[in-house]
Amino acid sequence: MLALLPLLLLAPLAWQSTTVQPGGTQSSLPPGSAKSEWKLDAYVAPVDGSAGTLIVETSHVNGQQVDIFVRFGAPASPRHFDFKSADPTTAKERVVVTGDDIQTGSWHIAVLHPRSVSYDIHYWTEASGSQHAGMGAIVKPDGTSFRVWAPNAQGVNLAGGFNGWSGQATEMVDDGDGNWSVFVRGVGHGEHYQYVINTGSNTVWRNDPRAMRVTNSLGDSVVVDHGDFDWSGVGFSTPAWNDLIIYELHIGTFNPTNSPTAGTFQEAIAKLDYIQALGVTAIELMPVCEFPGSGSWGYNYSHPYSVESSYGTPAEFKTFVKEAHRRGIAVFLDVIYNHWGPTEMDLWQFDGWSENGFGGIYFFNDDRAITPWGDTRPDYTRGEVRQYIRDNALQWLEDYWCDGLRWDSTSYMRNGNSGDIPEAWTLMQWINDEIDSRQGWKISIAEDMWSNEWITKPTWAGGAGFDAQWDPNFVHPIREVAIQPSDSYRDMWAVKNAIEYRYNGDAFGRVIYTESHDEASNGKSRVPEDIWPGNADSYYSKKRSTMVSALTFTAPGIPMLLQGQEFLEEGYFHDDRPLDWAKVTTFQGIALLYRDLIALRRNLHGTTAGLKGQGCNVFHVNNTQKVVAFHRWDQGGPGDDVVVVVNMSNQVLSAYDIGLPSAGTWKVRFNSDWIGYDAFFTGHNSPDVSAQTGGQDGMPNHGAISIGPYTALILSR
Repeated sequence: MLALLPLLLLAPLAWQSTTVQPGGTQSSLPPGSAKSEWKLDAYVAPVDGSAGTLIVETSHVNGQQVDIFVRFGAPASPRHFDFKSADPTTAKERVVVTGDDIQTGSWHIAVLHPRSVSYDIHYWTEASGSQHAGMGAIVKPDGTSFRVWAPNAQGVNLAGGFNGWSGQATEMVDDGDGNWSVFVRGVGHGEHYQYVINTGSNTVWRNDPRAMRVTNSLGDSVVVDHGDFDWSGVGFSTPAWNDLIIYELHIGTFNPTNSPTAGTFQEAIAKLDYIQALGVTAIELMPVCEFPGSGSWGYNYSHPYSVESSYGTPAEFKTFVKEAHRRGIAVFLDVIYNHWGPTEMDLWQFDGWSENGFGGIYFFNDDRAITPWGDTRPDYTRGEVRQYIRDNALQWLEDYWCDGLRWDSTSYMRNGNSGDIPEAWTLMQWINDEIDSRQGWKISIAEDMWSNEWITKPTWAGGAGFDAQWDPNFVHPIREVAIQPSDSYRDMWAVKNAIEYRYNGDAFGRVIYTESHDEASNGKSRVPEDIWPGNADSYYSKKRSTMVSALTFTAPGIPMLLQGQEFLEEGYFHDDRPLDWAKVTTFQGIALLYRDLIALRRNLHGTTAGLKGQGCNVFHVNNTQKVVAFHRWDQGGPGDDVVVVVNMSNQVLSAYDIGLPSAGTWKVRFNSDWIGYDAFFTGHNSPDVSAQTGGQDGMPNHGAISIGPYTALILSR
């Protein structure tokens, strides 16, 4: 409360002895009063954007009458006012301006009183909690609502450029549920801010846990207005699961032009035409949330709601998504809910409270906090943390228009040092149900890696409700048969099992691949490098890596490539190893091989619809000569039935007889040994096959094929 001294004695006014109804512009003098007996004092009360209420009152009045008139932006008087004291015949008066009536700026106060009367006048502002729903900084037409969860705080203030970064000027109000809020008029998109939290023992400055942008991992929070972005002009529908071709992409190393480890969304946009021409229908972005420094895989992010500042702004991320959609490409995003950080993380002991030296309100504070990446597993038992994670997942889908989420290591959500964490399971169920009910055409993918079919069972059956999961039953045996140096040790029965494996009977309930950021690092390398270390461009590296890639695009599942796999990128994946785009030219034939495989997988030529179907039968396994053959179909018949034959030996097989699903001519649609893919391939001629009557391999017909070494053939009618 601040006392004001009179600032100005206004000139005499032409008073009229009239009564004014509420909302009028005149006041009344007591009957029989002379104007010379009255005095008008003037004051100015500055009101900042966070004030929820302005209160003006008089006290210690020596006399029987004092009237208060209040007006915004111009001098007040008995003729001109916005608000006045309720009873003009009383001595102690009070005016309260609040709610939608309060405005930021100068409020003029006039006090009318007999000259014989003395008084004290006081005015003050009081913060009021935001009347707007929602957590974090939410932009409204006249300002921004701020709300933060800090249940153990003794007090919270808001600091930013709008109040000179004062830690005391803008008090937040305790909402009574552990949240603190304030509405600040005149603050909007782009404003920097932080919360100043009184923990009881000290004062800490914290970034907003829901900040959608930070200047850097140790910088300020920035207000973001999602409504400020123009999404118009692009019509896009998420591809059906059986038309998905996923391309795993790391923004930092995909196409950096100014720094080897700090690529940007804008630089990645420059290569979207290339990805479109490859035939890819979905990009899976490795995490793009704010992490310490400028180079990282992204799985150590410290600000779960913020876009990594070295990659670009939230608007630039949205532009990336929009431009991908313009080219018919979906965007999936890696999200992390098994741990956060563990460094440069304002979430840690956010409001000062913690137990056992752990992380405070956002984290478990016992051994359930312990993960391989730090003691920062979120506390799935707290309603506020569950809501925080749920809202985060929906933010990427609804505010950034992403088309799906890939959840990192869900096994480390549901399992801790002491065993099962059931609340993690119910959290996954809740979020997947929310996605299905709000945007059911978008996909949820789990990286669980424990072959748990309950991950992709529906929630009504007790499952976690994911649409697909990364499949270890494919990648591990298939990489092994590629990398194994001796033909005799290649296990065709393991290949058969890898091809046929599925979850809950759904061919597209799994994501299959031979390279990912995990499989090409952590002591392993990309497949061509692992086949012959130091000679990734060798004949054997090229032949066997493309041989197993052909399986990736023909086996049941959603196929995925790691960036650069299609042009024989070598070595291992790391955040300091940018792609070598010169290899697109050097190995243009290999890149063409991948384009051809993708086109067949998507049935772009109308001859291989079966590769998009549920049907699969591995009908031929020869573990002596290292051959496997399988039948794929959707509805069956010409243009639908597909037969895939793979020779995993270094021998040419001529007149090799296999079963066939039907009579007629089976045309070779793809031969991975074609010399057009690489000048050093053998170029073995594999002619079309004429099916003969007579059963073989459980099929009604049979035919003789001719196939080159380490070669895959795709045939259809």
